[in-house]
Amino acid sequence: METALTRLVGVRHPIVQTGMGWVAGPRLVSATANAGALGVLASATMTPARLRDAVREVRSRTDAPFGVNLRADAGDARERVRIIVEEGVRVASFALAPSRELIAELKDAGVVVIPSVGARRHAEKVAAWGADAVVVQGGEGGGHTGEVSTTVLLPQVVDAVGIPVVAAGGFHDGRGLVAALAFGAAGVAMGTRFLLTSDSTVPDAVKARYLAATVKDVTVTRAVDGLPHRMLRTEFVSALEASGRARALVRAVRHAAGFRRLSGLTWRGMVRDGLALRHGKDLAWSQVLLAANTPMLLRSAMVDGRTDLGVMAAGQVAGVIDDLPSCAELVERIMREADEVRQRLGGA
Repeated sequence: METALTRLVGVRHPIVQTGMGWVAGPRLVSATANAGALGVLASATMTPARLRDAVREVRSRTDAPFGVNLRADAGDARERVRIIVEEGVRVASFALAPSRELIAELKDAGVVVIPSVGARRHAEKVAAWGADAVVVQGGEGGGHTGEVSTTVLLPQVVDAVGIPVVAAGGFHDGRGLVAALAFGAAGVAMGTRFLLTSDSTVPDAVKARYLAATVKDVTVTRAVDGLPHRMLRTEFVSALEASGRARALVRAVRHAAGFRRLSGLTWRGMVRDGLALRHGKDLAWSQVLLAANTPMLLRSAMVDGRTDLGVMAAGQVAGVIDDLPSCAELVERIMREADEVRQRLGGA
């Protein structure tokens, strides 16, 4: 299936695997790329040295195009951009809108720039700055999310910008892909669906917890870092919501110390990143620390398998997923379903 997205990035299928921290590593990204979709490596939870190694590991596993996701507001963003350029990565994606200068730097090096946004005005801004495409996530999506559903937000953005739009939030099968195309999107991006594959390195016990979840078990909370965050409701999340400010601050400092050791960041750098998220928002200082080290809470579940001590970001589709296919099986199934739906519609 050829769309504006497949032509732009050089993949066979208009499907993107999102850059999930601790989840989108070399194994998942290369498996996605080999399946003909766009795999995106998550860099925010890696040191720059580890990022370079991870890019080279993906390259050793596949000849297909892939991307790297990074935080535009990170203090070492330019160092990570340099690695992307030097290693010949095809796509740079961003969880937050990059600056006009960062977009220009990447485009001058031949890198395709695809920011993720959650509002029409943000899409219009990055399009005006030269972004090649944009991922639009509706409120159904996992992790930090907004309040507007994909079916309302997507057509707004498609009508507002003249670049390819990739739909995210609520997609997991071929029917969703066809629906997104009908809205004017050039493809779909999926996180939870790729997390729940046999190629994902998430521990089996954690995958089982996802598979057992119903739609009602997926919630939005501000207890982690003060921002709306969609995840599975667990005992730990309930405890965070019930914690007083002093208790939350102690927990935040402990997690911040752990993430500082893993990431190589300084305390000053962590506070700076936390303040970037705090800007314009009414966050307590405990939330500032949590905002800077939320990846540590994700790591406890996604890497260590400790659902009692971590958080499990999840899109609403977690409540309707019940299997663990390989990336190749998943992509092939989605494309087969999409063809069947289009044939039925064509004969209606």
